[in-house]
Amino acid sequence: MEESIAGFKERGDWGDVVEHGERITQALRDAGVDGDALEEWDEWRPKPHERLQKDVNKKTAAQASVAEGEGEKKGKDVGDDLKSAGEKLSESYEKVEHGDNDGAIERWSESLDYVARAADSAGRKAIRTVENTVYQNVMTQLAPYYFDNELISANIQKTSRGSDSDEHTFIFEVNVNDDDLKAAVSERLGEYEDTIDRWHVTTEKETANVEAAEGVEPPAEPTGDEQSQSTKN
Repeated sequence: MEESIAGFKERGDWGDVVEHGERITQALRDAGVDGDALEEWDEWRPKPHERLQKDVNKKTAAQASVAEGEGEKKGKDVGDDLKSAGEKLSESYEKVEHGDNDGAIERWSESLDYVARAADSAGRKAIRTVENTVYQNVMTQLAPYYFDNELISANIQKTSRGSDSDEHTFIFEVNVNDDDLKAAVSERLGEYEDTIDRWHVTTEKETANVEAAEGVEPPAEPTGDEQSQSTKN
């Protein structure tokens, strides 16, 4: 692992970057961090069973999308808000007929609020549709897969090991945005290096997972004779 002002960088195969994400997550927890920001990071970071161009791609597009508006957060779709707007407008007319001008203005204002919220929801959904399509099919061809919230800024990319090589390596850089917390994480990562000979990832690694992530053939399982010989050696 390389450490700099830009963060903690790991270069290696898929297992290496998965372990890097797990170490940082554990270091954050050991430093007393919890809450939504940590859970968002924990959800996005690469997992042993995932593929970069499929799973991490989708998660990156989702977290980079326009946030939900007030109507969406309350579970109201465009049709619900437009219906409510119509009802408020009808009530406004009724208030006018009964000489309640103040009440009519109030209902009319509420109707406009619903119309604005419906337009906001529709616009956000349309933008997210375009964003997801463009990001998943275009942007990840030009830029790394990235994550960013108030706690963590991170990016991961796949590069060729050589100019004429079909093999790839991954570069995973993670920065903790708070300087004091970053120092605490750095200290804990150093402790892990000193006390843990081999990091055990949360999810058991399977040969098929590595094959899926890196596009390589799994090694042949040793025969009984080979296992016996290995034990003797």
